[in-house]
Amino acid sequence: MHSIETRLKELMLASLAGDARSYGVLLSDVAKHLRFYFLRRLADAHKGDADDLVQETLMALHTRRATYEVDRPFTAWLHAIARYKLIDHFRRNRIRATVPLDDVEDLFAPDQSDAAADRMDVQRLLQSAPEKTRDLIYRTRIEGQSIAEVAQSTGLSETSVKVSIHRGIRAITARLKGHAANDDK
Repeated sequence: MHSIETRLKELMLASLAGDARSYGVLLSDVAKHLRFYFLRRLADAHKGDADDLVQETLMALHTRRATYEVDRPFTAWLHAIARYKLIDHFRRNRIRATVPLDDVEDLFAPDQSDAAADRMDVQRLLQSAPEKTRDLIYRTRIEGQSIAEVAQSTGLSETSVKVSIHRGIRAITARLKGHAANDDK
């Protein structure tokens, strides 16, 4: 099962490679997410502007698609574009966002930059493992599937899944220890 990030990034990469069908699916999927994003952030009096903001963001995605860095998360890049379009909308219409004091805690989201960096580190480490092993580790350790579920879906025995995961993690650990030793020199 693919995450939204994985699915949208795969569609973006295919569209950058010239796949028009993938590009159409990408725009359609992104439009749904953008509409929800804008509706959550617009006051009732401005909810009708959500469709215009979706279109503006899709146009910006289209015109700026060559600036997308393929080694970075797609949804973060898209979110930045959408956020700037929303800010432009607020400025153009002289809208000031206000929040009742009772809801002030909701304004301050927890800082997840460390979590994002950790996810990127994990992805980088997993890339060093063979594809089959990487998939097994990802499905069990990241997605939370059981050994039995993974064994059944891959056609491997549970023992083979466990051994592959164990060897893969051991190899990644050894690689990390090697890098740490080199950093100390």
